[in-house]
Amino acid sequence: MKKKNVISLIKYYAEKNDTGFRNEAYEIAKDFDLSGDYQLSEYIMSLLSNVNTFVPQMSETVSPFFERIDAQEDMLLMPAVITNDLLGVVNAIDHNIGINKFLFQGLPGTGKTEAVKQLARILNREIFMVDFSAVIDSKLGQTQKNLAALFKEINSFVQPEKVIVLFDEIDALALDRTNQNDLREMGRATSAMLKGFDRLNENIVLVATTNLFEHFDKALIRRFDSVIDFNRYTKEDLLLIAERMLDRYLDKLKLANRDIRLFRKIMKLMPEKMYPGDLKNLIKTAVAFSNPQDGMDYFRRLYYSVCDEKPEDLKKLQAQNFTVREIEILTGKSKSSVARELREEGADE
Repeated sequence: MKKKNVISLIKYYAEKNDTGFRNEAYEIAKDFDLSGDYQLSEYIMSLLSNVNTFVPQMSETVSPFFERIDAQEDMLLMPAVITNDLLGVVNAIDHNIGINKFLFQGLPGTGKTEAVKQLARILNREIFMVDFSAVIDSKLGQTQKNLAALFKEINSFVQPEKVIVLFDEIDALALDRTNQNDLREMGRATSAMLKGFDRLNENIVLVATTNLFEHFDKALIRRFDSVIDFNRYTKEDLLLIAERMLDRYLDKLKLANRDIRLFRKIMKLMPEKMYPGDLKNLIKTAVAFSNPQDGMDYFRRLYYSVCDEKPEDLKKLQAQNFTVREIEILTGKSKSSVARELREEGADE
């Protein structure tokens, strides 16, 4: 944490600039997270989340078009290039000049929906996710009518400055109207959505996510103030994120055995790039199902999940650049046994 962060924090507090204060506190938490002080980072984020929020009133009855979802509690694990774009979104909203529609595009598991939850946490807004099952209707023209009703409800929020409307996987409605395979009904629905976007209350933040950006309706893309690409993870970004995830789960289960070098070697064996959503499931499962009496068991489970086979072939493990000590951990055999078997196999060749 730098001196300027402290000064900015005090300045925003004195000015009663809540958004600026929260943004600066988030930057401080991120700085602690990057330096390895994960517990302090998460503590700051928990303090930021400990605020009295309210539910914006839409009407006297609960709307069938929305589902309220919780904001993100943990520090978001993303590369700096995406994090900086998200902070830019926060600043744009804070300037209150009508920049309020954002499209997050990227492959599944890249963190698009989790990023929306984190934005809600920072901006102190409630998230209302559109339930497409209640919007899309098989009856001719009904989807178009439902969309008109949906946007009417969106614009009727009592306190729109406290709302984020989420169109998660908007592909369900945003197909290319020029596509010959597209249904005419869905084309009309997209046209209705264009009108809804044009008439949206500027105080409401709208975020849509898609993993089919190349098929996205071009007219609708132009309605968004900004498009953020969530595919910008390098292999090193993903390794660092995987390490932080591992640290979190080991801390939660109070497992002290850590070997980052061995962990990295295993993760580098992945045949395909794995994004944070899948990494989280992989690492969490390996740690959670590991033998509590064997602090190294999660390495074997990780290897099995990554390579789709148990770490039993000593020559193959050696060819994968694992040391004798690392092979000892992966196989559960003693170091002397591993060394002896490798010598014997080498002599037989």
